[in-house]
Amino acid sequence: MSATARTDRHAVSDDALKRQFTALGKAARVASRDIARAETGQKNAALFALAENIKDARGDILDANRADMDAGRNGGLDAALLDRLALNPERVSAMAEGVRQIAALPDPVGAITDLNMRPSGIQVGRMRVPLGVVGIIYESRPNVTADAASLCLKSGNAAILRGGSEALRSNQAIARCIDRALVDAGLPRATVQVLDVTDRRMVGLMVGHPQFIDVIVPRGGKGLVAAVSDGAKVPVIKHLDGICHLYVDDQADLEKAIAVAINAKTQRYGTCNTLETLLVHAAIADTLLPDLAARYREAGVELRGCERTRKVLPEINAATEADWQTEYLAPILSIRLVDDLDAAMDHIATYSSAHTESIITENLTRARRFLREVDSSSVMVNASTRFADGYEYGLGAEIGISTDKFHARGPVGLEGLTSQKWVVLGDGHVR
Repeated sequence: MSATARTDRHAVSDDALKRQFTALGKAARVASRDIARAETGQKNAALFALAENIKDARGDILDANRADMDAGRNGGLDAALLDRLALNPERVSAMAEGVRQIAALPDPVGAITDLNMRPSGIQVGRMRVPLGVVGIIYESRPNVTADAASLCLKSGNAAILRGGSEALRSNQAIARCIDRALVDAGLPRATVQVLDVTDRRMVGLMVGHPQFIDVIVPRGGKGLVAAVSDGAKVPVIKHLDGICHLYVDDQADLEKAIAVAINAKTQRYGTCNTLETLLVHAAIADTLLPDLAARYREAGVELRGCERTRKVLPEINAATEADWQTEYLAPILSIRLVDDLDAAMDHIATYSSAHTESIITENLTRARRFLREVDSSSVMVNASTRFADGYEYGLGAEIGISTDKFHARGPVGLEGLTSQKWVVLGDGHVR
């Protein structure tokens, strides 16, 4: 079966769709055993070939993406999804570079750690092993096709990728690059299967059959993630919201604070690591907020503030309880004044989605408290929340960001796509 699992896009019966899924699931399960034992060099050869294929097919990928973008605009796709869908030459180049970076990373499969000699004479340790078959269900973001395929391949997993209908042409153009790379490296084509089935029933089949898929990674809006999680019989690596916070302490460097606050919100609006709520120590509000608000106005950001914030910035809209609970994915920012670090952390504990939080302060003691006490998947000091990203963390790319605590948390890279098993080395030892 090819990397692009094809089916009639017209309506098919439940039985026919289930037969199609069963066939690709069986193929993925067989391929998972082959890729699990593949040597690092063979996997890297496939990845380097994929990077070159993406580079060579840049024109075809961009043509396909333009068709998707036109269809999305005509179909009323919202601005955040269009931003995630859009490709340009720089993003395609970054996609290829991400694949190369994954190839350059150490192979986690087979690595043995914590090997210790026991009093009995046996040696006991743990070995990294692939998860098996990874299912990825995602919206927009064609780069996920290349990232997910590369991460799964390098970590020794087979993958079934189901993108959204809005990115179908883009995903299929990238899938052809994957298919050629697998063939050139002598790996099974079913190692990565990119579906052109946009029927939502396929999602139900993927999440309901643990005999074929070992873990599901949903990437998209809250509705998609919730629907996948609620109906899954397969373990899910997920996050529902990216309600990210930045707290500016009264011992902050205000130049740093302004630079970080502007970048965290305006560098890109439609991403899960974009700033949504700004918390400001009340003692510096009169000094910081007027200048910062002017910068936000220049960028076209709508500000919504608590009652105390509006005393400093009377021209902005009032924030409601719903604002503190909202991932805008748009040029909107909510602002609250707080009296101290504890109040800031209380707000975060109440409203955070456990994605990413950052503090701006020159006080080392407060910075350490923030790092230790804030319970999110990424916690930062004097840095933009936009750094919460697999590429920026040195993972090459990410399969997704997990706000759960098991089994992976934060950006999920190669190690997050493996598990561990105990290994015992003996020499005829008996108990």
